Amino acid sequence: MRVGLLTSGGDCPGLNAVIRAAVLHGIKTHDMEMVGIRDGWAGLIDKNVEELPRTRVRGLAKQGGTIIGTSRTHPYDADGGGSENMLRNLRELGLDAVIAIGGEGTLAGADRLAQDGLPVVGVPKTIDNDLQGTDYTFGFDTAVQIATDAMDRLRTTGESHHRCMVAEVMGRHVGWIALHSGMAAGAHAILIPEVRTPMEQVAEWVSQVHEKGRSPLVVVAEGFIPEGHDDPLSEAGVEASGRPRLGGIGEWVTREIEQMTGIETRNTVLGHIQRGGAPTATDRVLSTRFGMGAVDLVAERRWGQMVAANGTEIISIPMRAALRGLKSVPQARYDEAKVLFGR
Repeated sequence: MRVGLLTSGGDCPGLNAVIRAAVLHGIKTHDMEMVGIRDGWAGLIDKNVEELPRTRVRGLAKQGGTIIGTSRTHPYDADGGGSENMLRNLRELGLDAVIAIGGEGTLAGADRLAQDGLPVVGVPKTIDNDLQGTDYTFGFDTAVQIATDAMDRLRTTGESHHRCMVAEVMGRHVGWIALHSGMAAGAHAILIPEVRTPMEQVAEWVSQVHEKGRSPLVVVAEGFIPEGHDDPLSEAGVEASGRPRLGGIGEWVTREIEQMTGIETRNTVLGHIQRGGAPTATDRVLSTRFGMGAVDLVAERRWGQMVAANGTEIISIPMRAALRGLKSVPQARYDEAKVLFGR
């Protein structure tokens, strides 16, 4: 079999580890030819591919980003897209199957293609860990570790100047990164999209900590919606894909805290730093197992399926199982962390 691999949507640590595992397992175990489809679905539309021999993926597990590029092109919305064009391009490229590695949008497109008869399987990918059907997605552990390291540093400088420090982390729709990194760093308040926390409450937590001679740390997800607002702050316009470019919530929270408490407050936006660099050991292992599992799905011709993590096991589920709404932070998990806020 000749199998194409593509990475679509936002980049995250672990993509290259998936590619490496899929290539090695495909060649060594199933005698497959592995091909990289460049820049996501755009590469299949434009027939822009490269061969992926074993030599191309040596030492790749520790490398961030994706060697075959990515984009937010949708297989149906783009010029030249659609199942008929995609199927024709697969035939012209001599590809027998496609492994699509991506998040909700990527898997939605892949599922639709599979329903239209194309030989496609999926690998779930989102740094936010917000996909249904899988306990964890790769990239999440790395983002949490990077955010935690940054917060540890913020706390030392905050203590030196008796300031309140605000850390803005990724989390467009859900607060998993904020929750995990905030708990790991001992944050005194965590603000996530799922919970409309009043700023009066945040100010109270900050004041309680400051009165004890400590430097408060507040963690806020980029998609946190302040009370009295209907949508997340998107002061930076829109992305090329049309999505609002979130930004500004950390600065807004900082101003509110300073005005309400009189405590000098500074904010740091971690942004794309959370996506860059080498993946953690946990993400390398998960990515590797996902890549191998996806190749097995191809070998078994289980089109429309994707790999998923269920505890410590790698299982397969229909791709549409990941598309039944986002996996948000349960109230009980937030309440668990909330016990440690303020005093």
